[in-house]
Amino acid sequence: MRIGGFQKLTLVDFPGLVAATVFTQGCNFRCGYCHNPGLVLPELFGQPLLPEQVFEFLNGRQGKIEGVVITGGEPTLQKGLGDFITRIKGMGFAVKLDTNGSHPEVLSSLFELDLLDYIAMDIKSSLAKYAQVTGISCDTTKIQESIDLIINSGVPYQFRTTLVKGFCSDEDLGYIQPLIRKAGHYVLQPFVHSQKMIDDRFDHQDQYTASEVDHLKSKYDKNS
Repeated sequence: MRIGGFQKLTLVDFPGLVAATVFTQGCNFRCGYCHNPGLVLPELFGQPLLPEQVFEFLNGRQGKIEGVVITGGEPTLQKGLGDFITRIKGMGFAVKLDTNGSHPEVLSSLFELDLLDYIAMDIKSSLAKYAQVTGISCDTTKIQESIDLIINSGVPYQFRTTLVKGFCSDEDLGYIQPLIRKAGHYVLQPFVHSQKMIDDRFDHQDQYTASEVDHLKSKYDKNS
């Protein structure tokens, strides 16, 4: 496990629970609007934390925090992810995983071992635009496989799409709907500008207005 950061308290990242967040280093996507280049680009990696530093903090925190969020980067790239989660679960904490869905075989293994209490997956855009959004040649059959695995897992979940104008149009959102037709939880989140994005061209691009975001959310958000 390469751990690039650790947030000791979050009230918003694990629905319904007080949690800590582990940030893993490394991602196979290169989304230009990503806010975490220090966790994505190897040349920007800092000295990783040791997993034992996380466990040392968690030891004795039962009753003070309830869960641990594992995010990135892309956590499913990490060797030893299952063992890391197993140890956290053994300490009595619930675990939420954030993923881009590119490694369904890893998700399948985690589900089979009953290691996840919540999972959130980013759906970047319509499958036809995945290469454009992610900056790589992406096997979109794996994205669909991950969506289906999550829906059928029995684990609470959320699918989400960031509304980046030019990458995710009303038409693209329409193409996403058949992929998640059996899903009960799908949210759209507005693009938020950051000074640390991978591609600084997003500094100058027009984005959806608040009213446009509200319109798209009213049309496509799903919460059952």
